[in-house]
Amino acid sequence: MPADTNANGDIFGGWLLSQMDVGGGVFASKLAKSRTVTVAIDAMNFRKAVYVGDLVSVHANLVRVGRTSITVHLEAWVLRRREQQSILVTDGNFTYVSIDDQGRPQPIQRDGATIST
Repeated sequence: MPADTNANGDIFGGWLLSQMDVGGGVFASKLAKSRTVTVAIDAMNFRKAVYVGDLVSVHANLVRVGRTSITVHLEAWVLRRREQQSILVTDGNFTYVSIDDQGRPQPIQRDGATIST
């Protein structure tokens, strides 16, 4: 949307970052089987611009599972209007913490098995 663009007409990096965070949060919550919150974003690489009209996809890969946290590597890819190949535009590591109903960190439930990396 126009409100999501900078003066050059490119999508704001913050908008893309928020979309990645939403996707990563869903991924982390599914693994943790609980609500999760973002606690860190590391190693962000903004490689290419995202333009109005680009189709954005976010892909998640598990990096690490700790006692209460999950680190996920997220990649944002775009398919441009006249292109056939997707282009990696942004990637980084996001860390989420599993929390209980009172918002306190809680151990990640593993159902008797270790979550593989």
